[in-house]
Amino acid sequence: MKAILLAGGKGTRLRPLTIHTPKPIVPIFGRPFLYYQIDLLKQVPEIDEVMLSLNYQPRRIEELLGDGAGLGVRIRYVVEPAPLGTAGAVRYAGDALTESVVVINGDVLTQVDLAAVLRLHRERQAKATIVLTPVENPTAYGLVETDERGNVRRFLEKPNPDEITCNTINAGIYVLEPDTFDRIPRDVAWSIERSFFPSLIERGETFVAYVHDGYWIDIGTPEKYLQVHRDVLDGRFQAVPFGNGTPWVSPDARIEDGVELTGPNFIADGVSIKAGARVGPYAVIGQQCEIEEDALVERSIVWPSSRIGREAALRQAILGRRCHVGRSATLQPGVVLGDRSVVTDFSRL
Repeated sequence: MKAILLAGGKGTRLRPLTIHTPKPIVPIFGRPFLYYQIDLLKQVPEIDEVMLSLNYQPRRIEELLGDGAGLGVRIRYVVEPAPLGTAGAVRYAGDALTESVVVINGDVLTQVDLAAVLRLHRERQAKATIVLTPVENPTAYGLVETDERGNVRRFLEKPNPDEITCNTINAGIYVLEPDTFDRIPRDVAWSIERSFFPSLIERGETFVAYVHDGYWIDIGTPEKYLQVHRDVLDGRFQAVPFGNGTPWVSPDARIEDGVELTGPNFIADGVSIKAGARVGPYAVIGQQCEIEEDALVERSIVWPSSRIGREAALRQAILGRRCHVGRSATLQPGVVLGDRSVVTDFSRL
């Protein structure tokens, strides 16, 4: 059985972080995001190959993941000649398939029971199965309406309050039968949500929903990217060794006497923290970073090889690789710096 990861997006909502790092491999506690999705797929032993549907900076992703041997799964790369949309990408990657295929959007982090999704798909002999997840504010999303047997009946794009009939949204995870792919035009940008799925409903084909009421998030914005790290540190998304509320400090980190660490937070390999510095809750410090005397980092993510100057302060900010924040500079909540950014001494952003 094959799986397709739709990992071709440019990650525009995460810029400038994604200018040099494709969204599928942005780090989550130092691990490329795709690793977490592959972990999910590996829970289904019959999936023997993962196809990565790529378009933006495919070489960067291939150089990192290789053939998948180090991840315990076989990986095949399918590079779109041009952006083909979600449905177009599925057809381009899976045109030669003859058995059910699992499809996952490249920006979804979840702990859904994929084996249970597959069981439902097979029990119902469905042409397609979609995973749905409930949300608190349905007006902010496109909703998916089902009947009492879980058959998908309608897609509602960001409805008005008086149009809301449910609270379930598309979670970006599907099981599809390849004999439906012929309705997707070749080499044309085509949407799985707006064109392919409605065709199933119009033809009266068996199209069912699996509702996942557990953890799910789309990491595609800076706010959600920060939230993912908070959720892992708090144990809402289970990832060893996090979730116990204490600082996690690599044995290879160099922490001077007089440093104040207030968990939960994460300090990676090779980090150097000087006396008087404070690393507060939900700080995530990447490999080989330097935090100088009396600096403050809290609720922020700092990618590898960055330097935080003396008495500088970061609060709910995100820094790319090899950034330099000068002495007594202040970064307020919401600041996002791309790779190699320099904030000069005493600046305020």
